[in-house]
Order: sequence, then C-alpha cells, then structure tokens
Amino acid sequence: MKTIDEKEKKLNDILNKLKNLEVIKTNKISELENLEVQKNQLEIENLEMQNKYKSLKQENENLREKFEEFKKKEIEEQRKEIEFSEKIDELNQETDSLMSELEKWQM
Repeated sequence: MKTIDEKEKKLNDILNKLKNLEVIKTNKISELENLEVQKNQLEIENLEMQNKYKSLKQENENLREKFEEFKKKEIEEQRKEIEFSEKIDELNQETDSLMSELEKWQM
C-alpha cells in the first residue's frame, strides 16, 4: 500500500509541476507576444523619426541655401552702397573744384 500511496503522491506532485509549467509557459507566451507588439511599435516610431529627420535635414539644407543667397545679396548691396558713396564723394569733389574755378572767374 505504501508504494501505491507514494506513487500517487509522486504522480500528483508531477501533475502539479506540469500544471505550473503550463501556467508559466502561458505567461511566457503572453510576455513574448507583448514584447513583439512593443517591438513593432518601436519600429514604427523609428521609421517615423527617420522620416522626420530626413524632412528636417532637407529643410535645414533649404534654409542654409536661402541664407547663403541672402548673404550674397547683402554683400552685393553693401558693395553698391560703397560705390554710390564713392560716386557721391567724386561728385562733391568735382562740385568743389567747379565752385573754386567759378569763384576765380568771378573775381
């Protein structure tokens, strides 16, 4: 009898372990599925971020080009202002010279 009781007890212990394994396995499967969903979500977010990065990079390049154009225009405007100032100075000198000559002739 004792051996039957022992066998029954061992059998029950093994059955309990198997049941626990099933629960653990189910939990692990659930965790794996959850991890898979999270992984997929992260991949989607990664793609979105890469697209945003490309877009921002392109926008940055466009702004850089516009800035360079603006800088060139600004330099050209400054050059024109300097030339204009020089022309005005030349005209002022000529006017002074002519005024001087005129004064000489009037005397």
